[in-house]
Amino acid sequence: MDFGRLSDLRTVDFSLPPDHPETARVLARASALAGPPQVYVGCPLWTNKAWLGNYFPAGIKDTDYLHYYARQFNCIELNTTHYRIPDAPTVRKWRDAVPPEFRFCPKLPQSISHERELYNADELTTTFCRAISGLDERLGMAFLQLPPTFGPEHLPRLERYLLDFPDYVPLAVELRHPRWFADAGLRDAVFALLEALGKTLVLTDVAGRRDVLHQRLTTPTACIRFNGHGLIRSDYQRADAWAARLADWLAAGLQSVYFFVHQKDIMHSPVWTQYFLEKLNALTGLSVAPPRIIVQPIQGSLF
Repeated sequence: MDFGRLSDLRTVDFSLPPDHPETARVLARASALAGPPQVYVGCPLWTNKAWLGNYFPAGIKDTDYLHYYARQFNCIELNTTHYRIPDAPTVRKWRDAVPPEFRFCPKLPQSISHERELYNADELTTTFCRAISGLDERLGMAFLQLPPTFGPEHLPRLERYLLDFPDYVPLAVELRHPRWFADAGLRDAVFALLEALGKTLVLTDVAGRRDVLHQRLTTPTACIRFNGHGLIRSDYQRADAWAARLADWLAAGLQSVYFFVHQKDIMHSPVWTQYFLEKLNALTGLSVAPPRIIVQPIQGSLF
């Protein structure tokens, strides 16, 4: 995730902002809903060749990567759908490669979000939603990432698009243009719109854009994109802070969490996630399995 990435972190305040005042109300309303909370943690890719011989068995075929990825993480930010809409056989193959409790979060195609900027995109959207619905119960939520060029002047277009978005696919929305957050009145009006439409607003924890870490929940689901910096001290401090904040939200009524880990070196993602989940499990009493290095078979020798 290059959005908001900085090379010099010395002036960045990585502390989590306080909750938006409306977040407590959203959680209080959700607390009456039945069912245990669900926590899903994942990465943006499963084809991580660097994991061969540690988090993946050595020597596996490319077609087996997803199977083994799903034994280390319980969801994925599915970036491949950003570049093309998958066909039905591909979706079935993905679905059948993972356990029933695994969740895919497919990113909407860039042809919808970046090229057309939601204009005249109804047919493409329907095609995409029908395709990913083949994931069945393994579909978590779709993810609409709007480009930094998509500003508040397009609010009517965004509202119309969300009103028409197929209701059988849960949707999270990431806003990136700075002007969505610069004016408190506009910001809160957009937040209220997403809440009224039942769409989840993405929280992005990235060094260069602390304004997108608004801590406003619009549904009982938290969708968080975390950008780490190579397991430096602040990465672990942020893990502690997120574990504490999510524990508070879960106790207050949060129903589900989708937490996506982005590290420049893919070897750092399972290490950070293991630390983060051990902290979260300890605070909440949950038992979300962290990634673990697997024991590799030892080749015998004739001599």
